[in-house]
Amino acid sequence: MSLKSLQEKIGVGADGAFGPGTMKKAMEFYKLTPVRAAHFFAQTAHETGGFKAFAENLNYSAQGLQGIFGKYFPGNLEESYSRNPEKIANRVYANRMGNGSEASGEGYKFRGRGYIQLTGKENYTSFAKSIGEDTVANPDLVATKYSFDSAMIFFEKNKLWAICDKGINDAAILELTKRINGGTHGLEDRKVKTYKYYEYVK
Repeated sequence: MSLKSLQEKIGVGADGAFGPGTMKKAMEFYKLTPVRAAHFFAQTAHETGGFKAFAENLNYSAQGLQGIFGKYFPGNLEESYSRNPEKIANRVYANRMGNGSEASGEGYKFRGRGYIQLTGKENYTSFAKSIGEDTVANPDLVATKYSFDSAMIFFEKNKLWAICDKGINDAAILELTKRINGGTHGLEDRKVKTYKYYEYVK
Protein backbone atom coordinates (compact mmCIF):
# COMPACT_ATOMS: atom_id res chain seq x y z
CA MET A 1 0.00 0.00 0.00
CA SER A 2 1.58 3.21 -1.12
CA LEU A 3 1.11 6.28 1.04
CA LYS A 4 -1.56 7.51 -1.37
CA SER A 5 -3.59 4.33 -1.06
CA LEU A 6 -3.28 4.49 2.74
CA GLN A 7 -4.56 8.07 2.59
CA GLU A 8 -7.51 7.00 0.42
CA LYS A 9 -8.32 4.19 2.86
CA ILE A 10 -8.34 6.46 5.92
CA GLY A 11 -10.16 9.31 4.15
CA VAL A 12 -7.64 12.13 3.80
CA GLY A 13 -6.39 13.95 0.71
CA ALA A 14 -4.27 11.47 -1.26
CA ASP A 15 -1.28 13.70 -1.99
CA GLY A 16 1.39 11.12 -1.12
CA ALA A 17 2.92 13.38 1.52
CA PHE A 18 3.19 12.30 5.14
CA GLY A 19 2.29 15.02 7.62
CA PRO A 20 0.23 15.67 10.77
CA GLY A 21 -3.14 15.28 9.02
CA THR A 22 -2.37 11.84 7.61
CA MET A 23 -0.81 10.69 10.83
CA LYS A 24 -3.68 11.77 13.08
CA LYS A 25 -6.24 10.16 10.79
CA ALA A 26 -4.24 6.90 10.53
CA MET A 27 -3.85 6.83 14.30
CA GLU A 28 -7.63 7.13 14.77
CA PHE A 29 -8.44 4.67 11.98
CA TYR A 30 -6.16 1.96 13.35
CA LYS A 31 -6.89 2.81 17.00
CA LEU A 32 -3.27 3.50 17.93
CA THR A 33 -2.19 5.55 20.92
CA PRO A 34 -0.06 8.62 20.13
CA VAL A 35 3.02 6.83 21.50
CA ARG A 36 2.44 3.69 19.43
CA ALA A 37 1.69 5.75 16.30
CA ALA A 38 4.89 7.80 16.65
CA HIS A 39 7.04 4.69 17.02
CA PHE A 40 5.25 2.74 14.29
CA PHE A 41 5.35 5.44 11.64
CA ALA A 42 8.91 6.50 12.45
CA GLN A 43 10.19 2.95 12.05
CA THR A 44 8.20 2.25 8.90
CA ALA A 45 9.13 5.62 7.37
CA HIS A 46 12.79 4.76 7.83
CA GLU A 47 12.41 1.20 6.54
CA THR A 48 10.68 2.39 3.34
CA GLY A 49 12.90 5.40 2.62
CA GLY A 50 10.11 7.84 3.43
CA PHE A 51 7.20 5.59 2.39
CA LYS A 52 8.57 5.14 -1.12
CA ALA A 53 10.06 1.62 -1.38
CA PHE A 54 7.84 -1.36 -0.59
CA ALA A 55 9.94 -4.19 -2.02
CA GLU A 56 13.48 -5.18 -1.16
CA ASN A 57 16.17 -3.83 -3.48
CA LEU A 58 18.85 -6.50 -3.96
CA ASN A 59 20.75 -4.79 -6.76
CA TYR A 60 24.19 -5.18 -5.14
CA SER A 61 27.63 -4.88 -6.66
CA ALA A 62 30.18 -7.64 -6.04
CA GLN A 63 31.74 -5.46 -3.34
CA GLY A 64 28.35 -4.85 -1.75
CA LEU A 65 27.61 -8.56 -1.67
CA GLN A 66 30.88 -9.27 0.10
CA GLY A 67 30.11 -6.58 2.68
CA ILE A 68 26.52 -7.61 3.42
CA PHE A 69 26.17 -11.28 2.45
CA GLY A 70 29.81 -12.41 2.45
CA LYS A 71 29.13 -15.82 3.99
CA TYR A 72 26.90 -16.78 1.05
CA PHE A 73 29.55 -15.90 -1.54
CA PRO A 74 32.82 -17.72 -0.86
CA GLY A 75 35.83 -17.20 -3.11
CA ASN A 76 35.00 -14.99 -6.09
CA LEU A 77 31.45 -16.28 -6.42
CA GLU A 78 29.95 -12.81 -5.94
CA GLU A 79 31.27 -11.71 -9.35
CA SER A 80 28.74 -13.86 -11.19
CA TYR A 81 25.86 -12.58 -9.03
CA SER A 82 26.71 -8.88 -9.12
CA ARG A 83 23.80 -6.58 -10.06
CA ASN A 84 21.41 -9.49 -10.55
CA PRO A 85 18.74 -9.08 -7.82
CA GLU A 86 16.87 -12.26 -8.74
CA LYS A 87 19.96 -14.49 -8.59
CA ILE A 88 21.12 -12.80 -5.38
CA ALA A 89 17.77 -13.30 -3.60
CA ASN A 90 17.52 -16.91 -4.73
CA ARG A 91 20.94 -17.68 -3.25
CA VAL A 92 20.76 -15.64 -0.03
CA TYR A 93 17.25 -16.80 0.93
CA ALA A 94 17.53 -20.43 -0.25
CA ASN A 95 16.66 -23.26 2.14
CA ARG A 96 15.48 -21.03 4.97
CA MET A 97 12.29 -19.28 6.12
CA GLY A 98 10.31 -22.00 4.34
CA ASN A 99 11.94 -21.38 0.95
CA GLY A 100 13.18 -24.15 -1.33
CA SER A 101 16.59 -24.45 -2.94
CA GLU A 102 18.30 -21.73 -4.95
CA ALA A 103 16.94 -23.32 -8.13
CA SER A 104 13.34 -23.09 -6.82
CA GLY A 105 13.27 -19.33 -7.32
CA GLU A 106 11.44 -18.91 -4.01
CA GLY A 107 14.14 -16.67 -2.54
CA TYR A 108 13.26 -13.96 -5.05
CA LYS A 109 9.55 -14.73 -5.13
CA PHE A 110 9.31 -14.28 -1.36
CA ARG A 111 11.84 -11.46 -0.97
CA GLY A 112 11.13 -8.66 1.47
CA ARG A 113 8.01 -6.60 0.83
CA GLY A 114 5.83 -4.22 2.83
CA TYR A 115 6.40 -1.36 5.30
CA ILE A 116 8.54 -3.73 7.39
CA GLN A 117 9.71 -6.37 5.02
CA LEU A 118 7.87 -9.65 5.12
CA THR A 119 10.41 -12.22 3.90
CA GLY A 120 10.29 -15.97 3.22
CA LYS A 121 7.57 -18.40 2.12
CA GLU A 122 6.80 -19.35 5.73
CA ASN A 123 5.98 -15.75 6.64
CA TYR A 124 3.95 -15.18 3.46
CA THR A 125 1.94 -18.35 4.22
CA SER A 126 1.27 -17.25 7.79
CA PHE A 127 0.30 -13.76 6.62
CA ALA A 128 -2.07 -15.17 3.98
CA LYS A 129 -3.94 -17.06 6.71
CA SER A 130 -4.24 -13.96 8.88
CA ILE A 131 -5.74 -11.77 6.13
CA GLY A 132 -7.65 -14.39 4.16
CA GLU A 133 -6.03 -13.65 0.81
CA ASP A 134 -3.46 -15.77 -1.02
CA THR A 135 -0.21 -13.84 -0.76
CA VAL A 136 1.72 -17.04 -1.53
CA ALA A 137 0.22 -17.21 -5.03
CA ASN A 138 0.43 -13.43 -5.40
CA PRO A 139 3.25 -12.12 -3.16
CA ASP A 140 3.19 -8.68 -4.77
CA LEU A 141 0.00 -8.00 -2.81
CA VAL A 142 2.27 -7.46 0.21
CA ALA A 143 4.04 -4.60 -1.59
CA THR A 144 0.78 -3.01 -2.74
CA LYS A 145 -2.51 -3.76 -0.98
CA TYR A 146 -1.15 -5.10 2.32
CA SER A 147 2.18 -3.39 2.97
CA PHE A 148 0.77 -1.45 5.92
CA ASP A 149 -1.18 -4.40 7.33
CA SER A 150 1.83 -6.71 7.19
CA ALA A 151 3.81 -4.23 9.30
CA MET A 152 1.00 -4.02 11.85
CA ILE A 153 0.97 -7.80 12.13
CA PHE A 154 4.77 -7.81 12.43
CA PHE A 155 4.49 -5.45 15.42
CA GLU A 156 1.78 -7.64 16.95
CA LYS A 157 3.55 -10.96 16.36
CA ASN A 158 6.90 -9.75 17.67
CA LYS A 159 5.36 -8.02 20.71
CA LEU A 160 6.70 -4.63 19.61
CA TRP A 161 3.70 -2.68 20.90
CA ALA A 162 4.88 -3.45 24.43
CA ILE A 163 8.21 -1.77 23.60
CA CYS A 164 6.36 1.21 22.13
CA ASP A 165 4.40 1.50 25.38
CA LYS A 166 7.66 2.21 27.25
CA GLY A 167 7.31 5.76 25.94
CA ILE A 168 9.00 8.17 23.56
CA ASN A 169 12.63 7.89 24.60
CA ASP A 170 16.00 6.83 23.21
CA ALA A 171 15.97 3.47 25.02
CA ALA A 172 12.64 2.40 23.50
CA ILE A 173 13.72 3.55 20.02
CA LEU A 174 16.97 1.59 20.33
CA GLU A 175 15.17 -1.56 21.47
CA LEU A 176 12.64 -1.34 18.62
CA THR A 177 15.36 -0.69 16.05
CA LYS A 178 17.32 -3.75 17.14
CA ARG A 179 14.21 -5.95 16.97
CA ILE A 180 13.20 -4.66 13.52
CA ASN A 181 16.60 -4.23 11.91
CA GLY A 182 18.69 -6.81 13.73
CA GLY A 183 21.15 -4.02 14.51
CA THR A 184 21.20 -0.25 14.83
CA HIS A 185 21.21 0.77 11.16
CA GLY A 186 19.68 4.24 10.73
CA LEU A 187 19.21 4.73 14.47
CA GLU A 188 19.65 8.52 14.37
CA ASP A 189 17.10 8.94 11.59
CA ARG A 190 14.66 6.72 13.47
CA LYS A 191 15.11 8.87 16.59
CA VAL A 192 14.56 12.13 14.70
CA LYS A 193 11.39 10.78 13.08
CA THR A 194 9.99 9.33 16.32
CA TYR A 195 10.30 12.61 18.21
CA LYS A 196 9.01 14.61 15.25
CA TYR A 197 5.99 12.38 14.67
CA TYR A 198 5.11 12.39 18.36
CA GLU A 199 4.87 16.18 18.14
CA TYR A 200 2.24 15.70 15.42
CA VAL A 201 -0.12 13.73 17.64
CA LYS A 202 0.63 14.15 21.35
